[in-house]
Amino acid sequence: MLTPSHIILFVTIYFSKETKILMTLTAADLVAQAKQHIIEIDITTAKQALGNSLILDVREPSEYAAGHLPGAFNIPRGLLEFKIDTHPDFQDRQSSQIIVYCQTGGRAALATEVLNKIGYGHAISLSGGFKAWTEGGNEVV
Repeated sequence: MLTPSHIILFVTIYFSKETKILMTLTAADLVAQAKQHIIEIDITTAKQALGNSLILDVREPSEYAAGHLPGAFNIPRGLLEFKIDTHPDFQDRQSSQIIVYCQTGGRAALATEVLNKIGYGHAISLSGGFKAWTEGGNEVV
């Protein structure tokens, strides 16, 4: 026979399972997860690879216009999946190394993970992003 304490126990267990299913992730959680699946490089490694890599700035156009890495192309993070295949500099370049950066590294990590998933398997993320690049006194155009 079910007693009120059995019903409360059942509801508590059911609610606990439902709570786990409904648990949400923060942006920081998503970035941390992405970083577990991608390659990040430091500024020194990025500078060595500049001549042999495509450079992708995933910041917003206004951020890009204010200054960017030499040779960088801009496709904002929010449009990346829709624009990368039609961008003339990235067409048929799925096997090329792509250095991806944003302001501090979060958007770049997410973008790099997506690029790897959609066939750009040599996309890598610049650790620390544009901020680390400029703080290191590196060239900006």
